[in-house]
Amino acid sequence: MPLPGLRGSDHIGITVPDLDQADDFFVRVLGAERFYDLGPFAFEEGDWMAEHLAVHPRTVMRRLRFYRLGHGVNFEVFEYESADEYRPAPRNSDVGGHHVALYVDDLDAAVAYLRAEGVRVLGEPTTSRNASEGQRWVYFLSPWGMQFELVSFPDGKAYERGLDRLLWHPARPAE
Repeated sequence: MPLPGLRGSDHIGITVPDLDQADDFFVRVLGAERFYDLGPFAFEEGDWMAEHLAVHPRTVMRRLRFYRLGHGVNFEVFEYESADEYRPAPRNSDVGGHHVALYVDDLDAAVAYLRAEGVRVLGEPTTSRNASEGQRWVYFLSPWGMQFELVSFPDGKAYERGLDRLLWHPARPAE
């Protein structure tokens, strides 16, 4: 039985070392729309932070900001201060590793734009095979080292042939 009432993803929460730097990246580079801020939020005593967020009890959530990016999920971006924080961003191969994939209509134009903005693009675009044939992709890094991916498959992917239900697609959000 699935989760009762599930409609879909609301937001992705990420923690950054510097919210001002992240804001520049999300707004100026990616084109996100800024919505609202909250914080600071802290508890001088008790275990609320540990109990509710699984972080050190004296952790301070300095600021958080919500963004909307195109026709996809919202982003909740945090800046924390913690007595036991771990700074290195996990790699894709690490447990807890992750990336955020962004769909673009023209992969080559998007890669050229990122490079012109001084964003580190990891290698050259890769052409997918098998069920993902028709897709091209490339990873890039945020200023704080988080992995993002650009994907594009304007003519669809191989897995779609003969199916009447497809994975959600940001270029066709109503389908």
